[in-house]
Amino acid sequence: MYRQIILACDGSEHAFRAAKHAAHIAKCNVEANVEVVYVVDNRTAKSDIIQGQTDIETIEASRKERVREIETMLQQEEVSYKITILHGDPGETIVQYVNTGDVDLVVVGSRGLNTLQEMVLGSVSHKVAKRVKCPVMIVK
Repeated sequence: MYRQIILACDGSEHAFRAAKHAAHIAKCNVEANVEVVYVVDNRTAKSDIIQGQTDIETIEASRKERVREIETMLQQEEVSYKITILHGDPGETIVQYVNTGDVDLVVVGSRGLNTLQEMVLGSVSHKVAKRVKCPVMIVK
């Protein structure tokens, strides 16, 4: 059974639907833990500063707000979870993080918030599915 589940999250509706599936899977095993992984895209971090958000606490609070709805849902479902915020290119960072850990399953939404990036570079879900060493569930 899946014990360590990574939920790749960007705050989108697809990520929330993926979170529901991750919670459902986690509830099947009392030892399961969902790790919500949110990757701060370096390009987004630069634009935060350019747009005048120089207070680090304000920027961090804004990022945590993007996963708050998922956190609330996991609490209501009584699923063991933790939140991890990483920095870098979302696809590459998730792949590296998963492949260096003891992960049983990655759950990711099929689409994220940045459709332009997906068209140019390929979707995060596609990169993750191709490159991680464990099973991946892509949720529509």
